[in-house]
Amino acid sequence: MKKIEFGVGDKEWLRKFENRLLFALYVAYLEARKGGKRGTKDEHRFELNADENLIKLRDDILAKTYRPSRSTAHIIHNPVIREIFAATFRDRVVHHLIFDTVYDWWDKRFIYDSYSCRVGKGTLMGIQRLDYHIRAASENYKKEVYVLKMDIQGYFMSLPRRDLYERAMWGLDRQFVGRRDTKEYELLKFLWYQTIMDDPIHGVRKRGSLKGWTELPDSKSLFKQEPGKGIVIGNLTSQLLSNVYLDMLDRFIVYDLGYKHYGRYVDDFYIVVDETQVAQLKKDIKAIEMFLATKKLTLHPRKRSLRKSAQGVPFLGAVVYNNHIVMGDRLKKNIRIACREVMMGIRDERTVISYMGHTKYMDSAVMLEKLFAEVGWEYEI
Repeated sequence: MKKIEFGVGDKEWLRKFENRLLFALYVAYLEARKGGKRGTKDEHRFELNADENLIKLRDDILAKTYRPSRSTAHIIHNPVIREIFAATFRDRVVHHLIFDTVYDWWDKRFIYDSYSCRVGKGTLMGIQRLDYHIRAASENYKKEVYVLKMDIQGYFMSLPRRDLYERAMWGLDRQFVGRRDTKEYELLKFLWYQTIMDDPIHGVRKRGSLKGWTELPDSKSLFKQEPGKGIVIGNLTSQLLSNVYLDMLDRFIVYDLGYKHYGRYVDDFYIVVDETQVAQLKKDIKAIEMFLATKKLTLHPRKRSLRKSAQGVPFLGAVVYNNHIVMGDRLKKNIRIACREVMMGIRDERTVISYMGHTKYMDSAVMLEKLFAEVGWEYEI
């Protein structure tokens, strides 16, 4: 991600702040166009008069009259039932502007083993790092090790927006130390406030069958949360903010509790210990619960497990064993669906190619041969 910070550069035109802001918005606009939603009417309308729309957006930001537009919401069922809010293209441009400006500062602060929404990381690295931590803690499988896996109940739905905004400001204050009197700082503070504190269900337009919302658990719906709680899952800023808020948990577990074999993807995290540390780890579960309570979050009561690594540890679509990794049930399901949708002509084959790249680090050849055979493809082992 390119760090913008409305840089002056060597061009006279960029010496005026309003021109630098317009340039940064144009870069954000180009990035938003790559976001996979090029076919929407909303984006086409924006692009028809892109120059005028970007100037209007800049002027609204400068005048502090910018407000997030009303979004649309629908239900999806793959891989699990979820509620999706779609921001307007104009708001997505603002999301990219914020992200591009603050991402580098936060990325340098995050611990290495935080994997989600970070350049060069992701689910595959999360799986490989769990494999590494098991190998390191067991001294190349000479010792028996245990893996504690936990996640946070209704994480995005239960995030306290006021506390989240204060944490974002904590970072912005440090990023702009010595520069808090600048227009850039002032407007970023304004944009963070508008983005985080906006009530996503106000004026939202529901699309698709309303039946899906009756099937959705209350813990997974923004419509069922207390006032001031919950952020939209899919927004680029939300993905960054999920790391911003749980950076405090990462540091508590790694630095305060002292666990060096730890990793997290969004709200799904693990701790690897040898058998001499198991008793203390069980006690520290309570400490983690109490720490999260101070952040108004709760560990999921059912999604926690403590098992020997040799039994296999499910994580991010894979199952990590001692010295080998296999595909998990969800990954198999996703590949099967992707193959069938390619055959039906409703999905690009690049999706399957992406999955193939993901699985080449796993013991997956036999399973891939079986999955491909189901749709009439050949797979050479």
